[in-house]
Amino acid sequence: MVRIKRVYDEPAAEDGKRILVDRLWPRGIAKEKARIDEWLKEIAPSDELRKWFGHDPAKWEEFRERYRRELEAKAELLGGLRKLASEGTVTLLFAAKDEEHNNAVALREMLD
Repeated sequence: MVRIKRVYDEPAAEDGKRILVDRLWPRGIAKEKARIDEWLKEIAPSDELRKWFGHDPAKWEEFRERYRRELEAKAELLGGLRKLASEGTVTLLFAAKDEEHNNAVALREMLD
């Protein structure tokens, strides 16, 4: 099972393995408070794509397509996430304020 959650939300037992999927460490949160099991910054969108998108909902469909193309070159990372999800709950953590248009949402779609 793959869930998504803002890294700023309180950790919960039902989160399972907590994986940060942002390239940059979230502002204003200590590593101890975040209780992250793994930081997969390599699976995050490239800096170029992240900056182009800028969390603009009007660019969402194009962002998802470009991100999918980037992830094609990272099949090993996607496979590892799929394996973890088959073994138990995985929560993809993100820092964006927009909970509907962010890389964790797009990544979860690709994992399903």
